[in-house]
Amino acid sequence: IAECLSAAAAERNQAFIDAPVSGGQQGAENGKLTVMCGGPESAFAKACPVMDNYGRAVTLMGPVGSGQKTKMVNQIAIAGLVQGLSEALHFAEQAGMDVEKVVEVISKGAAQSWQMENRSGTMIAGEFNHGFAVDWMRKDLGFCLDEARKINASLPVTALVDQFYADVQSMGGNRWDTSSLIQRLRKFR
Repeated sequence: IAECLSAAAAERNQAFIDAPVSGGQQGAENGKLTVMCGGPESAFAKACPVMDNYGRAVTLMGPVGSGQKTKMVNQIAIAGLVQGLSEALHFAEQAGMDVEKVVEVISKGAAQSWQMENRSGTMIAGEFNHGFAVDWMRKDLGFCLDEARKINASLPVTALVDQFYADVQSMGGNRWDTSSLIQRLRKFR
């Protein structure tokens, strides 16, 4: 899509930058998004001061389409991380452990992540109105899986997690945030 938009802009003597973001609703509200850009350096230089107003990190990743592909990499990583965190928390719950204490300890070691830091508490509490919606994640994972087929990349975990998000949608969780994967485990145990 980015390449098509760039070609249409070029026909009008305009430049195009694809610039997807990461950071969710909180990042947008606080002007702390990560902006992944693709396009010509000269166009990026002109657009960067505008993006700096809402981005804490604005990076040119390469030619047009590179921003979109970087966002795909981001979503692939998040999908696996959230599923792993969901399984870990669910295991702790089922084992009868003090889940908050477990998170406090493991977050000081190799298991630490942004997802653990920012979502474990709401996941434990069953609150899923804090960010990027399941519907949006499924859309993004669809783009990832389509691109993977085109470039012959294997994404078995991403494909599986996409199906788990479909299960969350079937539970009525379309607008829940992506950390709601834990609800699927709680329902289907």
